[in-house]
Amino acid sequence: MSYLLSIVMPAYNEQDCIEKVVYNWTNFLKNKFPNDNTTLIVINDGSKDNTKVLLDKLQREVTNLTVINQKNGGHGNAVVNGYRKALELNSEYVFQTDSDDQFVSDDFDKLWNKRSQSQFILGYREVRHDAGVRLFITKFLRGTISTVYGTFIMDSNIPFRLIKGTFLQKLMNQLPDPEPFAPNIFLSVMAKKSGQELFDIPITHKDRETGTVSIVKWNLWKVCIRSFKELLRFRLELNKKVKAIRA
Repeated sequence: MSYLLSIVMPAYNEQDCIEKVVYNWTNFLKNKFPNDNTTLIVINDGSKDNTKVLLDKLQREVTNLTVINQKNGGHGNAVVNGYRKALELNSEYVFQTDSDDQFVSDDFDKLWNKRSQSQFILGYREVRHDAGVRLFITKFLRGTISTVYGTFIMDSNIPFRLIKGTFLQKLMNQLPDPEPFAPNIFLSVMAKKSGQELFDIPITHKDRETGTVSIVKWNLWKVCIRSFKELLRFRLELNKKVKAIRA
């Protein structure tokens, strides 16, 4: 079996909104692609609340839902494992979003309608409703990518992206080892440097109404320094990896 589209969604301690978000996206898939194989892949990243219990219940009730329960490895690791599952399912397209109910499914079409023009399409949060710490990290990463790689990406780590499955496999084959803190940034950089038009499409970003932001548990400067070092080290390998992606 192959899938036209798989949606990858990491989840961590989202018991207050996970049912709403799952039903929103699975119903969206059923309505938009009634005659095609599609699935929502939710990766429960070792949640400590009732997220796992709710997801296991939903999986028994929702036909186009795939749940993966894993030990806590962080948001980036959950995303990577979700991508791997989507590729294992032979998905023609892979869309990634988050489970915190800050995005709207109506914006999906803005990316889907561009799929014939690029194999890697990004949204960007036109008005971002996040804590100052996250806004700072985004600006820091944008500046770092511009300085280190000589390329501008509006929102390189955004969890609202559409990727052609065959192209995603090429990107995953070139993902740095050990796995970086924020793998989506590296996928974005490799896609842009390999010649893809990312489009940077403005999308809606809502206030977070439930749950907590895990990134605030990290020291801000440690996150920034780690990401900067990873990006700087990756610069030495980039040309070789881009050639492999283009091959």
